[in-house]
Amino acid sequence: MSTDRYQSPLSERYASKEMQYIFSPEMKFKTWRKLWIALAETEQALGLSITDEQIAELKAHQEDINWETAKEREKLVRHDVMSHVYAYGVQCPKAKGIIHLGATSCYVGDNTDIIVMAEALKLVKAKLVNVIAELAKFADTYKDLPTLAFTHFQPAQPTTVGKRATLWIQEFVMDLEDLEYVAKSLKLLGSKGTTGTQASFLELFDGDQEKVDRIDPMIAEKMGFDACYAVSGQTYSRKVDTRVANILAGIAASAYKMSNDIRLLQHLKEVEEPFEKNQIGSSAMAYKRNPMRSERIGSLSRYVMVDALNPAITSATQWFERTLDDSANKRLSIPEAFLATDGILDLCLNVVDGLVVYDKVITKHLMAELPFMATENIMMDAVKKGGDRQELHEKIRKLSMEAGAHVKQEGKENNLLELIAADPSFPLTMEELKASMDPSKYTGRSKRQVETFLTEAIRPILKANESLLGIQAEINV
Repeated sequence: MSTDRYQSPLSERYASKEMQYIFSPEMKFKTWRKLWIALAETEQALGLSITDEQIAELKAHQEDINWETAKEREKLVRHDVMSHVYAYGVQCPKAKGIIHLGATSCYVGDNTDIIVMAEALKLVKAKLVNVIAELAKFADTYKDLPTLAFTHFQPAQPTTVGKRATLWIQEFVMDLEDLEYVAKSLKLLGSKGTTGTQASFLELFDGDQEKVDRIDPMIAEKMGFDACYAVSGQTYSRKVDTRVANILAGIAASAYKMSNDIRLLQHLKEVEEPFEKNQIGSSAMAYKRNPMRSERIGSLSRYVMVDALNPAITSATQWFERTLDDSANKRLSIPEAFLATDGILDLCLNVVDGLVVYDKVITKHLMAELPFMATENIMMDAVKKGGDRQELHEKIRKLSMEAGAHVKQEGKENNLLELIAADPSFPLTMEELKASMDPSKYTGRSKRQVETFLTEAIRPILKANESLLGIQAEINV
């Protein structure tokens, strides 16, 4: 590790080795060589005088990039593509004359960008599916554990711990649907030439339109894609980058929402993210157990959500068939969005897999508020015994305010049941009132909703993506 220059924390602390490799120079330049081979094979098949020996020579050096030769050449010519064309030609003297034939720099640059994003989306999808799977286990385990639900972070009606988790899952499922749609729609640029007209190829093939029509489909097939974009300028539309970045921003937003809920619940001591035996929560307060993983999810998620603006603005400001004000921005915004999202999903996996639930604290908090929430049932029971609904409603309103003051102003326990039992307007004993304090009576269809959601919405997703399951997250720091 170098200590005398800036190192990106996305590489040093957050992103996995797998995601870092996808955006590595090795992946990039080996893909360039695959594209040059695909182009040569296509041109040979369509009738250009390219020999089997030349293609064999290119394939023999597909993997062993002569890095130093390319580096030294780029210092001289200040052009990365031509430097690597030159370096490849040094290794392949018989084929050097046909490398990159008819193509422009974007043939390797843009097609590689699409290929790299497609590979990165596969890894993101795999981790996203695993997050959904872990959350599904959690929701199923706690589908019938009553907990206090909040609106405006004020006590509302009870729900269950598992039902709350389904809200997190549902948003990740939306992200998965969006990801699959965009990933399936990705196409290669193909080989369109300087302004997207394929004029150079029309010249190479002596004006044979049908042969030129076959170039892009053949290259796409060789590179594992269904098609190339039908039209382009010199580059593929930067709108593609915008669509991809928006997928990542959506995942980040879902993760942010979940991590914020977990942070609030950890404050309430109802749940707790994993906390390792020797982990230090605070340099000053040794007793603290800070939700640092959830905080990191939120921190990285904000970065990804804001970073999505970069491709959108870049797409909007492209001039006609090509400008170069996209290049430096793309080199930062796209890889970093993926690296950060990769780190976010690893953190989500780690947190959900080790999430601790303190059911006694949950029950304590719920029971402190339940008398207020049970008043409707209590009132109905009293009406059944001859009480007047309107009079009882007013009585309960006043007694509830008295009990609220007892809690807030005096710091004492909720005494609403005692107040109701002592009021002769309510023909109910304390035993009858306590019988109404079963939390499961107030969670509605929470358990059933969890079971239905997991059965009908989630299990088909997990079944369809069974081969992706089993990823273990490794947290660096």
